Amino acid sequence: MKLMRKALLTLAATTLAAGTAGAGDKDHPKSDFGHLEHVFLIMMENQTNTDILNNPNAPFINQYAAQVNQATQYFAVGHPSAPNYLEIVGGSNFGLANDYWPVWINGFGCQDHAPSSGCGHAFTPISVEGLDNPVVATANTSTDCNGQISLGGNPPAANNCALRNYPAAPFTPQSIADQLVAKGKSWKSYQESLPAIVPGVFGVNYSDGEFSNLSPASVFYVNGGPPTPATNIQKLYAVKHNPFVYFENVESGDDANLSLDQVVDFDGPNGLWADLNSEDGTPNFSFIVPNQCHDMHGFVSGGTTICSTNNSTATNLTVQQGDAEVAKIVNGIKASKSWRHGRNAIVLVWDENDYSNAANRVVFLVETNYAANGAVSSVPYDHFSLLRTLEAGFGLSCLNHACDATSLVMNDVFGGKAH
Repeated sequence: MKLMRKALLTLAATTLAAGTAGAGDKDHPKSDFGHLEHVFLIMMENQTNTDILNNPNAPFINQYAAQVNQATQYFAVGHPSAPNYLEIVGGSNFGLANDYWPVWINGFGCQDHAPSSGCGHAFTPISVEGLDNPVVATANTSTDCNGQISLGGNPPAANNCALRNYPAAPFTPQSIADQLVAKGKSWKSYQESLPAIVPGVFGVNYSDGEFSNLSPASVFYVNGGPPTPATNIQKLYAVKHNPFVYFENVESGDDANLSLDQVVDFDGPNGLWADLNSEDGTPNFSFIVPNQCHDMHGFVSGGTTICSTNNSTATNLTVQQGDAEVAKIVNGIKASKSWRHGRNAIVLVWDENDYSNAANRVVFLVETNYAANGAVSSVPYDHFSLLRTLEAGFGLSCLNHACDATSLVMNDVFGGKAH
């Protein structure tokens, strides 16, 4: 019965339909599924799709995958995290090659009070047009794909970096946040474990939810002794998972609607849980990022080792924690006022796989409240397709690689016409 209920869409037919839908409107994406009022995008970390699907340590996600829409050929765009996050919200890596921290404007610079500085290669905030970094589909040497794939002497697996080759291309220095604000719509980046201390998110590159890299130097002393590399700050929140703060206008905050005011924790009066329970509801676009213990990233550095992935038992526990967090977030969204009104979608996606020499394919799930769910698509998509789809749903023009002819609107998994 479950297989009969599912609309299994073939690769050839849906590729033709999706390509036709996007071919005539290169700069202004059109969808078959209509407009969207709220999108809840939940970001998870560093797991190949085969690490999650049919994994007994992720019972909620697997049950959810059987009920909602799934793209089985969805790919990340290279490695590591930060470029992938930027590609989802801006259609480009904007020249960022690694998980480097942004320089903070207004005199803050790239501050790091920890004994071991993380300010090497600090990234200038995105503010002017430029040329992004090329991405290869298959890493054939250790230097390809930012050197993040370990070939280990083995032949390179096809698409171990990305779905396709993306030569360096000019970029527009904007994200979907700029587009939404210009359209009179709203957004927030919900980042679990942001610091609770002044100066808040401004200038923060990592945090355990209380202390941050901007905390007084005394925080880094152990029992009154000299600073040691093993600080007591657990890096639960990391700026590499917070792409909007890489843009200068968000850092400067000249427009409150396009500023750090829109970057909040899960907790607190303006946080995720409060917004889901408020009468005013949530923003049009909610970018939801659990901390590194709850997003399946694991290997949280700093202080006592937690969320370890050093062995199979620890890895299984990390997956279990991530599964429980997804259940909490999805159930919270579906109980909210925002979900009950308007045309809304929940998107669950992983940023990239685990750096193994395997296809960089990740889980991608969508639930809508306006159309039947249960579709399974085998059309090849990636993060640029996701951005184009969100732009189509919100009535926005496309940005950067979301304008590429290969970046198809994901009609088949967002409740559009099945061809």
